[in-house]
Amino acid sequence: MEFRDLRLLIVADDPLARTGLAALLAERPDCTVVGQAAGDTDLQVEVEAYRPDVALWDLGWNPTPMLEQLADFRDTGLPSVVLLPNTSHVEETWATGALGLLVRDADADKIVAASLAAAQGLVTIDPTLTNSLMPGGQTPPPTLVEPLTPRELEVLQLLAEGLPNKGIARQLDISEHTVKFHVNAIMNKLEAQSRTEAVVRATQLGLILL
Repeated sequence: MEFRDLRLLIVADDPLARTGLAALLAERPDCTVVGQAAGDTDLQVEVEAYRPDVALWDLGWNPTPMLEQLADFRDTGLPSVVLLPNTSHVEETWATGALGLLVRDADADKIVAASLAAAQGLVTIDPTLTNSLMPGGQTPPPTLVEPLTPRELEVLQLLAEGLPNKGIARQLDISEHTVKFHVNAIMNKLEAQSRTEAVVRATQLGLILL
C-alpha cells in the first residue's frame, strides 16, 4: 500500500501542541493535516468528518488523562502514532494498541515515517522507549541467534500488527499449528519470552521498523 498524500488527524488536549504539530508538518509534501481535535471530543465524529489515514496523538507532559481516550479510540479502527514525554507511560500506551511510539521532540521525518508505517499496519517504536517494554525495564543487547526465514518474517510482521495465531493462519493460508511453530521459532531466535518482547526486539533489530 502506498500513500502519496497521507492524511493525519492531530489529537492533543493542548491547543498549542496541536498548532505546533500542524506547523511542523505543514511543509511536508507527503502528508496533510486534515483535522485537529482534543482528546475529550467525539473522535468518531472527527474520523468520519476528516477521513484521516492515521491519528497523531500528543499526550502532553501528563499522559494519564488521555490514555483512556486513546484506548477507546481503538474502536474507530484508525491506527495511532503517539508522542510521549518520557518513558514513564510506555507500557500503558503500548497496551492501548497504538502502532507508533515516539518521543515528543521527534522531528517531522520521524513522525511521517512512523505514520506511514502505521497506515500500513506496521509498528514503529523509538529506540529510547523500547527498554520500558522489556521485563524489568532492561533490554539485553539486540541479537539474533540465527536469521529469520522469509516465512518467519511474514509471521513476525503479522505479530506486530496484533493478529492472533488464527488470524495469521488465515492471512498466510497455513494451519494454526504451523503458525505456532513459526512463532516459537521466532521467539527462540530473538531470545524473547513473549510475543510483545519478540516485536520489541525485532523493532530494535530493524526487522519491522520503517
